[in-house]
Amino acid sequence: MRVFDSPGPGRAVRAVGLMSGTSLDGIDAALVVTDGEGIAERGPFVTVPYEDGLRSRLRAALGSREPGGTVEHDLTVAHADAVRALLSAAKLAASDIRVAGFHGHTVLHRPREGFTRQIGDGALLARLIGIDVVDDFRSADVAAGGEGAPFAPLYHAALARGLEAPLAVLNLGGIANLTWIGGDGRLMAFDTGPGNALIDDWVARHTGARYDEDGRIAAQGRVSDAALARLLEHPYFDRSPPKSLDRLDFDLGPVETLATADGAATLAAFTAACVAKGARLFPAPATRVLVTGGGRHNPALMAALAAELKALVAPVEAAGWDGDALEAEAFAYLAVRSLRGLPLSVPETTGVRAPITGGTLHRAAAQ
Repeated sequence: MRVFDSPGPGRAVRAVGLMSGTSLDGIDAALVVTDGEGIAERGPFVTVPYEDGLRSRLRAALGSREPGGTVEHDLTVAHADAVRALLSAAKLAASDIRVAGFHGHTVLHRPREGFTRQIGDGALLARLIGIDVVDDFRSADVAAGGEGAPFAPLYHAALARGLEAPLAVLNLGGIANLTWIGGDGRLMAFDTGPGNALIDDWVARHTGARYDEDGRIAAQGRVSDAALARLLEHPYFDRSPPKSLDRLDFDLGPVETLATADGAATLAAFTAACVAKGARLFPAPATRVLVTGGGRHNPALMAALAAELKALVAPVEAAGWDGDALEAEAFAYLAVRSLRGLPLSVPETTGVRAPITGGTLHRAAAQ
């Protein structure tokens, strides 16, 4: 949506980006200074963990087209708290921020049915924080025939300017996705399969912990080749990219009979095998794979990736980026692009028919 005072080319503004990912760990909030094309400055960044009750309600909302109760309201209030925490850390006021990019939380993603739903009340957030808010980033893409995901590739490409190509950026959140960036500016992006989601669910079911800290459980187990083969029979792998996933598209059925450590090891191997399958679809091999998201903190998962991929695998910090902040930063960047009417997605990233902008603007002053 264009607005009368949208930033123009070269006019960088300060934006907040907010991300609640499929791992259900909390809200990431980041600051970026950008004109929607180049990136002038990044940081600071905060993560605000979810209170256990809200996390449980968000998990219960997964798969719902219209979750009932107060979960959307309470999620929005939690995001407002995250913005305040970020501004406090940065010693900034709301008046210093041009726009906030509010991704919301995905509860159901069915692009082949023309449907995607991210809960979060953008108008309420604008009123609570006193900053213009852009939300609903994905709907226009899906309505125009796109997958509606992944949505960070244009930001990955902006960050990667000047780096040796071709390279790939792998996001290991609840779902894993790859962005391939060619030396001629070409892009390719798609979800590869589960990232941390199945491992987290398995560990929570068997130990009560929210995730496999430092990959310790998986490191003690042995991969079940039979269970891994069953996991890899999923029909998703027969589809050509661009393609995307919902968090609930895969389940733990193939590993149900395994011991806790063996199940974690097998699921880590599955995530790595999915990424390797995806990498074989690149137009040209990536010389380096930069890994972002929480999965990069899991040594068992990173070791499995190194064994599967024929490229140097390293956390995105090797390029000077912050892998905890990257997804939130992307939605700050996309919010500014939305203000300028620039594309948020292109055919090579989501399969949309033509480059398309998107997002809905909620004016703080109009609340």
